[in-house]
Amino acid sequence: MSPAVRSSRGSVAALRFGRFAAMGTVAALILIAGVWASWGTAQHAMLTKGRERGTVAVERCAGGTCAGPYAPSSPGSQPRAEVRLESSVAVEEGRTYAVVLKPGGEEGVRAGPAGILYAWVPLGGALLLASVVVAGGLLRTRVAWVMALSGAALLTAAFLVV
Repeated sequence: MSPAVRSSRGSVAALRFGRFAAMGTVAALILIAGVWASWGTAQHAMLTKGRERGTVAVERCAGGTCAGPYAPSSPGSQPRAEVRLESSVAVEEGRTYAVVLKPGGEEGVRAGPAGILYAWVPLGGALLLASVVVAGGLLRTRVAWVMALSGAALLTAAFLVV
């Protein structure tokens, strides 16, 4: 075997490893960003023990937030004249929502299955995006299909529940 053939095989292996490392890093960063974006809201919706829980009757929406009076349902929680919710397709004027208050008591997060699924929507999008990187860059089509179907299921469930 000539030295040129050995060198060619070595460079192909190095390029394959480099592609695997780069695409693996990109996919991991996309997933980490999805979890990071979701966790800020999901922690309040999922870990409700010791937090103030109640309902908010949304009276007005403006400037990206909706607000209304808060009626407590957990022991030790106090009624408030106004609690803000993030304005989105999941919140409408004139409706009442179960909420968990963030520390400080002025901002609420939707509670229950709707709030939990809605909080994890960024992860669903990250799963869909990362599946393309895994399929195209890492050539792992089965893993990519599982990721894509998981992301689509999460987004669909959130859409149906909210």
